[in-house]
Amino acid sequence: MNATIIEARVEKLRELMQARNIDVFTLIVNERANSESCHYISGFRGSSAALIISHDDATLITDGRYKTQSKQQSPYKIIIQNEKSLNEYIAQIIRESNYRRVGFEAEKISHADFTKYFAPINKSEWIDASDMIKTLRRCKDPHEVELIRQAAVIGRQAYANTLKKIHDGMTEIEFDIALMQEIKLLGAEKGWAHDDFIVASGERSAMCHAPATMKKFAQGETVTVDYGAMVEGYMSDITRNFALGSVSDKAREINDILIKAHHEAVKALRPGISGVEVDSIARKVIADSGYGENFLHGLGHGLGLEVHEAPRLSPTSKDILQAGDVVTIEPGIYIEGWGGLRIEDDYLITPEGSECLTVNDNQNIEAVSFLR
Repeated sequence: MNATIIEARVEKLRELMQARNIDVFTLIVNERANSESCHYISGFRGSSAALIISHDDATLITDGRYKTQSKQQSPYKIIIQNEKSLNEYIAQIIRESNYRRVGFEAEKISHADFTKYFAPINKSEWIDASDMIKTLRRCKDPHEVELIRQAAVIGRQAYANTLKKIHDGMTEIEFDIALMQEIKLLGAEKGWAHDDFIVASGERSAMCHAPATMKKFAQGETVTVDYGAMVEGYMSDITRNFALGSVSDKAREINDILIKAHHEAVKALRPGISGVEVDSIARKVIADSGYGENFLHGLGHGLGLEVHEAPRLSPTSKDILQAGDVVTIEPGIYIEGWGGLRIEDDYLITPEGSECLTVNDNQNIEAVSFLR
């Protein structure tokens, strides 16, 4: 990542620190947990790290496995961990620098670690700043949007290539493997960071998050594929449906309802609208069509370094959309004993409304549903 981008993000973090009278901000990555926020604010993508960011300095602590990588990825001052834990390094630096108000991510630190390493530093006041990086990460800059767009282009092409490989007797797992292979051959790092793709055929597609199995595709069944690609840590999130042979009237009916719900929700996307309101627009279309009880999840979620992040679009969301958000729109209908369908694309919220990142100028949702 360009050092200029990292420096701009750190300056925004320091503005938040100044507003809350925080002297230093700390962040810990433990076995990849919280690695996305570390990547965002430092450029470093290793599985173990601690960050200490003051108003005039930034330090990255990691272990010997990442001695070369850390220097290549981050402009921060690097300390290579030896016999002390990351928590001990943070505690030592806080003591030696005499920082008074210390921002930390309470959501990411265990009570045991806090009690052992940080609470005993009596001269310091520990301020829960769990929201600070999340606040910065939510508004995507042009660089981030371009990476998500690239991930979407790869995802679209990989799916189209994989559809050409479908044959009678193909299993869900074989499709999953073929799709991932195409995604990597087209230049992506991987699919999603921590989740398997969803490949669910026939009655199994009534399960919203059904992983691929050895079940074989059957003629006349619909197949739901929820997948994405990763480019420099940023992901796309796409759901498509296909069928082998003829598509049933019921599947076409449900597909048409979901397309309408999707379009109506997208037309409402703009800064200032609530996640509850966007969700309710799609939910009403589905309910008016007689399938209200079969829409089993929220309409969408934020997307970026994580496949699920702020904001949320659901009946319980407290979020208000703002320019720079990237969100999914994914209405679905699921009927136990029959199956289910979902149609998902990714949208950038712009000052004027929204821009779809996962459908190109020559396609629309109708053109990419039921390609077979």
